[in-house]
Amino acid sequence: MKLGFLTACLPGEPLDGIAGWAAGQGFAALEVAAWPGDPGRPWEANHLDGAGALDLEVSAVAYYENLLHHDLAERGRIHDHLRRCVDAAAALGCPLVGTFIGRDVTRSVAENLRLAEDVLPPLVAYARDRGVVFVVENCPMEGWHPDGYPANLAYSPELWRWMSGLGFFLNFDPSHLVWLGIDPVVALRENLDLVKHVQAKDVEVDPAARNRFGVFGQLVDKPSPWISGWWRYRVPGLGEVDWRRLVDVLHEGGYAGAVSIEHEDPVWSGTPSRVRDGLVLAQRTLAPLIV
Repeated sequence: MKLGFLTACLPGEPLDGIAGWAAGQGFAALEVAAWPGDPGRPWEANHLDGAGALDLEVSAVAYYENLLHHDLAERGRIHDHLRRCVDAAAALGCPLVGTFIGRDVTRSVAENLRLAEDVLPPLVAYARDRGVVFVVENCPMEGWHPDGYPANLAYSPELWRWMSGLGFFLNFDPSHLVWLGIDPVVALRENLDLVKHVQAKDVEVDPAARNRFGVFGQLVDKPSPWISGWWRYRVPGLGEVDWRRLVDVLHEGGYAGAVSIEHEDPVWSGTPSRVRDGLVLAQRTLAPLIV
């Protein structure tokens, strides 16, 4: 296994600077963020242009968007950019592109399953023809749904076999499973054959706040679609995930891919320096477990 991180946490930084710091810190891989670079969305990183000169391994090209967006024009733009990410990954010799399945939020889950089966196979075929596989993070993406319900059809282990039947595999992130009430160690052990990439993110749960808001989170005066009121993401080691047991399952199952820190910790955010400090904290938790 190789320890790395997703470069999306440093959207204003050039990739060569990120890579130089990462190599000096002892990281071995980067999951390279590849959003289109919309100036109206400065929080989205586009580091793909500099990826060809990296000395570190590119573990995956990362473009996490809604492949089933209800707006057909927007869906088309997303699919076009995803194909560009596939082309870039193939040129880099990187076999993985990370994304979401997503959801048309105007339709039921059952209708979305049929929609995915209809519209996604051409994307899988495009990637397969170029030696690339899609890996999907199992994030609910509840902020995409007007009522805060799951908006990425990869949030539940029940859907992972269905997803793999379409040609999409797992970028396994244990943090989401914890707040959904699922044991991530059990879920990983039962689905390790579907895992081609791992994202390392932790989650901090406040049971008292959950007693007030319930599992679906805060509803009144909600400050952001992405704030639940009772849980928040943390860097590995500062939350509920049992990394010792989780990485042991990876070792036991023969997993030899990347473990990529996805830094979304609000405590260790705000400036590039503070983000890097958070990455170092995560590295201190994970590096002793990864050999």
